Amino acid sequence: KIEYYFETDLNTKPTLKEDGSVDFYNLNTVSHCKQGDVLARLFPEDPGEPGRSIYDENISPREVKQEKLNFGKNVVLSEDRLELTAAVNGHVTLLNGVVSVSNVLQVDNVDMSTGNIDYDGSVKVNGNVCTNFSVKAKGDIEVNGVVEGAYLEAGGNIIIARGMNGMARGSLNAEGNVVSKFIENAKVNAKGYVSTESILHSEVMAGTEIVVEGRRGFITGGRVSAGNLVRVKTLGSLMGSDTVVEVGADPSVKLRIQEIQKQIAESKKQIDTIHPVLKSAAAKLSQGVKFKQEQLMYFQELLQQENMKKKEIEAGIKEMSSLQLMLEGSATAKVEVTGEVFGGTRICISDVSMVTKNSMKYCKFIKQQGDVKMVAL
Repeated sequence: KIEYYFETDLNTKPTLKEDGSVDFYNLNTVSHCKQGDVLARLFPEDPGEPGRSIYDENISPREVKQEKLNFGKNVVLSEDRLELTAAVNGHVTLLNGVVSVSNVLQVDNVDMSTGNIDYDGSVKVNGNVCTNFSVKAKGDIEVNGVVEGAYLEAGGNIIIARGMNGMARGSLNAEGNVVSKFIENAKVNAKGYVSTESILHSEVMAGTEIVVEGRRGFITGGRVSAGNLVRVKTLGSLMGSDTVVEVGADPSVKLRIQEIQKQIAESKKQIDTIHPVLKSAAAKLSQGVKFKQEQLMYFQELLQQENMKKKEIEAGIKEMSSLQLMLEGSATAKVEVTGEVFGGTRICISDVSMVTKNSMKYCKFIKQQGDVKMVAL
């Protein structure tokens, strides 16, 4: 017989929650495996021994059906031919008696039929990713259709053939690059570059550059941020939609500076609360007032908190100074407009910004003499 050590009869019944409700977003549709996992084992047949009848005649044992381990790609057969193991991380399937492992998971659509996907390899969606579902992959994510208000997270690149309409709830997060036909009402964060034909009312962040080219090639509304370059055909709109373009440093640097500023402000607020109490206690001690042991321990705790907050402020200021130097050092960052930029668009380069007053064509914005300057393209 053959024993399989993975789910061979995958049911797509939804998971039952503790409160008795049904979770249609997490279904049991994928059998994950890791490199070296034992997938199947063959237990050889026992041929049996001849017997004797009451007439002292030979009785041959019944023939035993022989089994054989059949395997496909990314599966290793042991030397004794009795065991199958996975050669890569991925998911395992049993089709027509053949065990195979793939590090690319292919599905038609991500919807109620599949539930959310969380996969160690790459994921290819031949259709669409529907609203409220999520796809997480350690490798790349490729979608041949449309992504709606869904969450996609990739350890590599995200490629969307027909674009994304995030419906103000969808987001993309990629350790690599993001390539999408269009990006609308979505949040996008890529450590590499972002390439698309249009960005509409979205927040898009890229570690290196954002290139919006093609037949339409526009950025309208929202905020786009890139480390080195934003190149776009049409920037802003006649309707005056708030459009902000930032270049000059990795956008995460600016976010980190904002976080540190908030942390420093919070620490200062706590010190302002603690200091008067300690000052009052010190004055009373100098006057000879005696405190209970519990009160003295409380004052010691407050003193430790105050010292800790002071150290946090010092560390925050030091980190913020180094991050500010990174912002100031991004002298080559620029925004290129190959078509037209409309009035009312805000251009930010490092720590300086400007708002365009009139429409202009075929220009680029650079940082020069401590200000944002517009020059010919």
